[in-house]
Amino acid sequence: METLALPLLIGLIGLALLFDFINGLHDAANSIATVVSTRVLSPRTAVLMAAFFNFIAFLFFGTHVASTIGKGIVDADVINGQVIFAALIGAIGWNVITWWLGIPSSSSHALVGGLAGAGIAQSGLEAIVASGLTKTAVAIFVSPTIGFLLALLIILIVSWLFRNRTPFGVDKVFRTMQIVSASLYSLGHGGNDAQKTMGIIAVLLFSQGYLGDSFHVPLWVVLSCQACMGLGTLFGGWRIVRTMGSRLTDLKPVHGFCAETGGAITLFAATWMGVPVSTTHTITGAIVGVGASRRASAVRWSLAQGILVAWIITMPAAALVAAASFWVTTLF
Repeated sequence: METLALPLLIGLIGLALLFDFINGLHDAANSIATVVSTRVLSPRTAVLMAAFFNFIAFLFFGTHVASTIGKGIVDADVINGQVIFAALIGAIGWNVITWWLGIPSSSSHALVGGLAGAGIAQSGLEAIVASGLTKTAVAIFVSPTIGFLLALLIILIVSWLFRNRTPFGVDKVFRTMQIVSASLYSLGHGGNDAQKTMGIIAVLLFSQGYLGDSFHVPLWVVLSCQACMGLGTLFGGWRIVRTMGSRLTDLKPVHGFCAETGGAITLFAATWMGVPVSTTHTITGAIVGVGASRRASAVRWSLAQGILVAWIITMPAAALVAAASFWVTTLF
C-alpha cells in the first residue's frame, strides 16, 4: 500500500471537506426551498436553521452510511490517495456544473459515481463492490418514489383532518408546523449526506494505517464533516432553491409541511439502514407528490422530466470525470 506524505494526506482530507462544503451549498435547497417559497421563513433565517440542524445530526444517527461509502462501493484494498483525489474531483466537478445550471442533481450519487469511476480506473471492474453499488443505484428510483407516496398519503390525511377549517385557519396552523418539518428534514439531510464525506476520509485514513485493523469513523472526522456541511448550507444554493421551491409546483405551507415530513421519514429510515440515498431525489419526489394530490397539471412535468434525466446521468457522468482525473494524475 502506498504511504502518503503527511502534507498530501492533509491536502486530500481538505479536498474532501471542500466537497462536503459544496455538498451543503448545492443541497441547501433540499432543506429550505419549500419553507422559503411558502414565505414561512426568510432566506437568511431558513439557512441558519438548516445549518444548525445539519450540524447536530451526528447526535441522532450512527455512521452506517459512512461505512457503506467507505467500504461498500469500492474494495477498500484498492483505495489510495490517487483514487480518493480522482473521486473527489469527479464529484466536485459535476456538482459545480449542476449548481451553475440550477439543476437539483444528487451530490451523494456524484460522490458514489466518482468513487466507482476512480476505482475502476485503478483496478478494473473487480474493484467494485457490486452489492453496495447496486443498493445505491436502486435508491435513485426508490427514495423519490417513497417520498412521493408518503407525501401524497400525508397530504390526504391532513386534508381530511382539516376539512372543516377555513383556508386561513389551515394556513395559520401549518406556517408553524412547517418550521418543525423543515427542521426535521434538515436533520435528515445532515445525517445522511455528511456521512458520505466521513466515509471517504475514514477509508483514506484506514488505507494509510491510521485506524488500525478495524474500519471506523473517528469523532474528529464526524465533527469536521458536519461543520463543513453546515457552513456550506449557510451560503445557500439559491439557483436550485428557485427550481425546487417554485418552478416545480406552487406550494402553500400545508404542502411544504407534507413534503418535508414525507421526505424526513424517508431519510431517517435510510440513514438508520445505512443506505446512502439522495436528499435531492427524496424531496423532489415529495414535492411532486403534494403537487399531484391537487391535480396532475399542478406539476410542471417537463421540468420534472429534465430533473429525472439529471438523476440518471449523475453517477456515470461523475464516474467519467473521476476516471479522466485519475488518468491525468498518472502523467505526473
